[in-house]
Amino acid sequence: MAIETETLDTLCINTIRTLSIDAVQKAKSGHPGMPLGAAPMAYVLWTRHLRFNPKNPDWPDRDRFVLSAGHGSMLLYSLLYLAGYDVTMEDLRQFRQWRSRTPGHPERHCAPGVEVSTGPLGQGVGNSVGMAIAERWLAARFNRPGHTIVDHYTYVIASDGDIMEGVGAEAASLAGHLRLGRLIWLYDANLVTLSGTSSVTYTEDVGKRFEGYRWHVQHVADGNDLAALDRAIAAARAAEDRPSMIIVRTHLGYGSPNRQDTFQAHGEPLGEDEVRLTKRALGWPEDKTFYVPDEALRRFREAVPRGADLEAAWQKRLDAYRAAFPGEAGAFARAFAGAMEDGWEARLPVFAPGDGPLATREASGKVMNAVAGSVPELIGGSADLDPSTHTMLKGAGDFESPSADGAHAQGRAGGPWGYDGRNVHFGVREHAMGAAINGMAAHGGVRPFGATFLIFSDYMRPSVRLAALSELPVIYVWTHDSIGLGEDGPTHQPIEHLASLRAIPNLLVLRPADANETVEAWRVALQRREGPVALVLSRQKLPVFDRANLGAASATARGGYVLADAEGGRPDAVLIATGSEVALALEARARLAGDGIRCRVVSLPCWELFEAQPAAYRESVLPPGMRARVTVEAASTFGWERYAGDRGVIIGLDRFGASAPGALVLKELGFTVDRLVAAVKTARERSRAAEEGA
Repeated sequence: MAIETETLDTLCINTIRTLSIDAVQKAKSGHPGMPLGAAPMAYVLWTRHLRFNPKNPDWPDRDRFVLSAGHGSMLLYSLLYLAGYDVTMEDLRQFRQWRSRTPGHPERHCAPGVEVSTGPLGQGVGNSVGMAIAERWLAARFNRPGHTIVDHYTYVIASDGDIMEGVGAEAASLAGHLRLGRLIWLYDANLVTLSGTSSVTYTEDVGKRFEGYRWHVQHVADGNDLAALDRAIAAARAAEDRPSMIIVRTHLGYGSPNRQDTFQAHGEPLGEDEVRLTKRALGWPEDKTFYVPDEALRRFREAVPRGADLEAAWQKRLDAYRAAFPGEAGAFARAFAGAMEDGWEARLPVFAPGDGPLATREASGKVMNAVAGSVPELIGGSADLDPSTHTMLKGAGDFESPSADGAHAQGRAGGPWGYDGRNVHFGVREHAMGAAINGMAAHGGVRPFGATFLIFSDYMRPSVRLAALSELPVIYVWTHDSIGLGEDGPTHQPIEHLASLRAIPNLLVLRPADANETVEAWRVALQRREGPVALVLSRQKLPVFDRANLGAASATARGGYVLADAEGGRPDAVLIATGSEVALALEARARLAGDGIRCRVVSLPCWELFEAQPAAYRESVLPPGMRARVTVEAASTFGWERYAGDRGVIIGLDRFGASAPGALVLKELGFTVDRLVAAVKTARERSRAAEEGA
């Protein structure tokens, strides 16, 4: 006998709720309150609006769903299991356990259907803006009249914390400016945070704030009103001219007799007794755990044939598109496969000594514009710093709402004005930029980059870390990399940044020494698919090395290489440097040769790549027996011990810089040939003394 629709809806919603609290209770860890309150909105979204195929989670034209309130991860895992993804009941039972596919907060790659890693609040909503940017750009690039192959929405369930975080505000402002009409946030307004009610910290009118951002705003007064939720989502989908915010008043820990609307329901298990009482209040069997009624599972699993039909219909459209536009169809498939066009490397420039001196930021800009035509999915921008970071793709258009008036706008890239533009003007929003380019990479079909000064990578740090954790192939272009930037002074001069960025696992940090190393750094960045790459570039001009008698710049891909070896025999010492200090090391080598001291110069642009090389290669560059070593980098000395060794000398900065012309700052703070020469002699004396004392 069929269950009435309203009763079946309630059964399904309570299935989500009880699976979530059972998993949290079994783990004795987690956040039960959010799934209890937000289950109805998630149910309506997933069963009535969200377009997805559980058997092909990577279908390119699926709707994207982001649980920005990542602490409520059991809500997502329950939905994935119930909807028929490759998530099992055992996975739910193993919530928060060692090597589980259901970690405490959602992690991309752990379970199919998890689009992005969330948990640090605000990151998910920021990611969603990037996903919406990617969808609009791909639609503008590939769709043709009568042939629509990119046509999907990005949905978010966000928490009070997401709306409070600064990154969320930045991202919302950007989305409103860009009028991203296929972006829909459902705000789980339960008004309780981890440590108390939101009234002690957070009393603004969120709806009016978002109206100020130019969003379409709706209110649902009762988070259990399924019809109202359905109408609100439908209205949001229809608002094509701007993003939508649906503010849903919910109750944290709904149904829990003693924990509903209390902060204790946010971040700790309900307890065995309270779980039983909650099940009783919901009309659920108290003695059953991880119980899924057959009727509820059948309703949820309707997503499997529905998803197959949706993808099949899309595949028909794609086949027709391929017949009409074979070249574009091939480019679409290649973009989502993450493959590069054949012959793209032929566009990479080669710089001659006569092209210098040239700042590596300038060289980077030349590389980007040279390859832009053969890497058409390269899209991104800077945090209002294009003239300084040299990251504008000239003539490639500005990513803006087609309805926005750009006729008198300054700072345009030239070319199209609309969603087909490849230059995204992120504005002074580094944090949102970092989160958005993560979302763009997670969406697929684009290769995003974001640029700012190295000092402001601090604003991006949470997003950088999540990109590395999530293995997202984003590219950071961070310029003004040292005290060499000069007059802007210590507020803008990075010191500790290289060391702290190198400490992030799975982030490649490349600091090239000249224009040709910059070319090779870009080659590495564009070919890497397993994680982010940071290009750290100089403001000041640097010589372009004459490679006729030096090591090939292509060795940049190995992270470190012998740039100039000792002449006439075994080296007496090794100078190891990165970036702008490599030229200084070459000058010191020449000076020392006049004193009869043979020196090897090693350029070490990327520690991570160098450490990944076979031991034999690393030892050929830095032989263990060659212990008279000097390292030099205009940044913190932290970490250089691994290369200097116990007898070496480390030249760096463990103080803040100063405001003055860059060349003078470098000189006054000890980055001179004289100091390097003296350091080499000191390292040799230490090495000899140690050998004699052995």
